[in-house]
Amino acid sequence: MNLYKRYILPLFFGRRFYWSFVAVILLFVLSYNWPVLYPVARVCLWFFITMVVLDYILLFLRREGLLIQRIVSDRFSNGDNNKVKLLITNKFHFRIRIKVIDEIPVQFQQRDFSVDAALDSDESKNIAYDLRPVERGEYIFNDTNVFVKSPLQLVVRRIRSEGEQMVKVLPSYLPLRQFELMAYSNNLAEAGSRKIRKIGHSLEFEQIKEYVTGDDIRSINWKATARKGGQLMVNNYTDERSQSIYCIIDKGRVMKMPFEGMTLLDYAINATLILSRVALIKQDRAGLVTFAENIGHFLPADRKASQMGHILETLYNQQTKFLESDFEKLYAHLRTRVSQRSLIVLFTNFESLSGLQRQLPYIRHIARNHLVLVVFFENTELRQLTDEPATDIETLYTKTIAEKFVYEKRLIVKELQQHGIFTILTAPQNLTINTVNKYLELKARQAI
Repeated sequence: MNLYKRYILPLFFGRRFYWSFVAVILLFVLSYNWPVLYPVARVCLWFFITMVVLDYILLFLRREGLLIQRIVSDRFSNGDNNKVKLLITNKFHFRIRIKVIDEIPVQFQQRDFSVDAALDSDESKNIAYDLRPVERGEYIFNDTNVFVKSPLQLVVRRIRSEGEQMVKVLPSYLPLRQFELMAYSNNLAEAGSRKIRKIGHSLEFEQIKEYVTGDDIRSINWKATARKGGQLMVNNYTDERSQSIYCIIDKGRVMKMPFEGMTLLDYAINATLILSRVALIKQDRAGLVTFAENIGHFLPADRKASQMGHILETLYNQQTKFLESDFEKLYAHLRTRVSQRSLIVLFTNFESLSGLQRQLPYIRHIARNHLVLVVFFENTELRQLTDEPATDIETLYTKTIAEKFVYEKRLIVKELQQHGIFTILTAPQNLTINTVNKYLELKARQAI
């Protein structure tokens, strides 16, 4: 059985083998009419057999002809291009041609993946390719198959690197580093964010210190001065920075809609991860709530070092539901669990004005105690339909209906703004940057 696995199972034949075999058969067929070709056909047959045997010996003589190593991270970033590398080293004593078929996870549904290459003796080649996952979860890489040809290219040997590799696909974390650097350098405008002039002045107490020339005499602390025996002491204030930011993610059926392979829920999760990180860098407290027909997860707002890890772990396990979300339960939960006035960033979706009106009373109740920012999605496919010219009656009807839905989206924005609720209507691909923009604008205006 071991001999069969080693010498027979990996054996294949190349295209040159079949063309040569057909040529020999054709010579034998022609020799029926021209007998002079029969000796030539026999010589060609034996030469062909000899070359096949020689090619087989060249390829199968060495037990380990190739060294194959797959280099892949233990986690992928959802919605981003992730690098996978294959390091292949030729241990044969001659130049080979290879065809690499990597068994990538079934979630990608990519059945025609292959790479062709040529390697000299003892040469190593790094083959890199990108994978873009569109859903979170565990992805399994299986075997790497390399089909090897010698210079004769008659026989093909399959060399397989066996072994499974599991990769976790997490919410989009690759842009985190970019946003971190920009946030630390106050240069978020490079990512599309707008710099907003700070309006107003909000202070919080920091410490009591000795009076020095230039300090505001209105901040003299007379009680501390008396305790110091006449040495003037003043209260020192600093800009108020720490506020609570809660990202609330709707996991109902409205968030199941896909755009460019990713659901609206995944877009909201990716934006939540980035926004939470930016808020923590800006010294705010980041929290998280998920809900559908029931409250899912509640992560209290905090700015401790481990908060991002808790947020990432919580976001990884979120899945959409198929029932309508209960905004009444969300309002009751926030009323009891979030007592301090906070910025509530609600990621949801409304496809019609009637859909908003069913939930608007509860959103208004939340807005009485908190600053509410409702983020919902523009249907980019409908937008494309409205831009296409109408060429027949059916296209005209389709375009008219699409324009109706697009118009209702604008009515939803207007309705929310009439009740003092901030709103973002955005294409899914622009969700992250538009949400960060709005957060920075609200923070600069001291709106929270």
